[in-house]
Amino acid sequence: MQKKILGLYGNDRGHWVGNGFPVRSLFSYTTLGQHLSPFLLLDYAGPHQFQPTDERRGVGEHPHRGFETVTIVYDGEVEHRDSSGGGGTIGPGDVQWMTAGSGIVHQEFHSPAYARAGGAFRMVQLWVNLPAKDKQTPPAYQTLLASTIPTLSLPDHAGSLRVIAGHYTNIEGPARVFSPLNVWDVSLNAGASVSFTLPKEHNAAVVSLEGQLIVNDTQELGSAQLVLLDQEGTNVTLHARAKSSFLILTGAPLNEPIEGYGPFVMNTRAEIRQAIEDFNNGHFGSIPA
Repeated sequence: MQKKILGLYGNDRGHWVGNGFPVRSLFSYTTLGQHLSPFLLLDYAGPHQFQPTDERRGVGEHPHRGFETVTIVYDGEVEHRDSSGGGGTIGPGDVQWMTAGSGIVHQEFHSPAYARAGGAFRMVQLWVNLPAKDKQTPPAYQTLLASTIPTLSLPDHAGSLRVIAGHYTNIEGPARVFSPLNVWDVSLNAGASVSFTLPKEHNAAVVSLEGQLIVNDTQELGSAQLVLLDQEGTNVTLHARAKSSFLILTGAPLNEPIEGYGPFVMNTRAEIRQAIEDFNNGHFGSIPA
C-alpha cells in the first residue's frame, strides 16, 4: 500500500548561523515536531561558495540538552569540539552524530585547511529527539567516516543509497540510536525510478536537497523541499526528472510532549527552566583548552 502524501514544505528564506553556515530550515520542532517525531529539525546549509580566508568561520561555543545533532557533509569540511571531549574534522561523505543528552557545550567551525582553500560548501544538520527516559544520558560523540557507511547500488543502475542509521533491507547503518529510526542518504540518476519500502507506522519524509523528483507519480519535489508521508502504508515511489540527491527519514513516533527553548528540547517547561539553570551554573562543562 502506497503512503499518502500529507503535505509539501520548503523554505526559500535562508539565514546565517554564525558566519560559516548559510542555512534554510526545512522543518523545526515548532512546526512538524510531532508529525515527524523523533526528528525535530533539519537545516540545509548551502550550496555556497566560500572564498579563501584566514578568518575562523563557523559558530562558537553553545549548549544543547535533550536530543542529538546529526551533521552530514557533502562539500567542505567541518571541525567539531565539545565539552565531553569529543571532536574531529569531517569532510565530504562523513557524518558526525552528537548526543547532547544531559547537557553539552560544543562549537563548529570550518576546518583551517578548508577555510584557507575556500570552495564549495554544502551540509545538513538534523536534530533527533531523545526519549524522555534517555534525555539525561551522558553526552557522547560518534564520528561516522564515509568509509564506514554502507553504500548500496539501487536496481537497474538507478543510483545509490547510504545507510547512515537504521536498516535498509538487511544492511545496518553504523550510527548508535536510542529509538527505531532510519536515515538514508540517496542519489538517483536522471530518468531513474525506484520504489522504497518503509516501516509501517513510522513517521516519514523525503527531503530533497538537489534535483527534481516526482513522488508517487503525482507530487513534484524540488531542491530544499520535503514531502511529509502518512504513517499508514509502506511504499513510496520516486522518479528523478534530473539527477537528484535526497534523504529518506523514518522513525517510530515517541508520542511524548515536546517542550523546546532554542538549543534545549525537553518534555516539560520545568525541565527547560532546569536546563537553563544548569547551563548557567556551569553543569554542562567546558570545551578542553
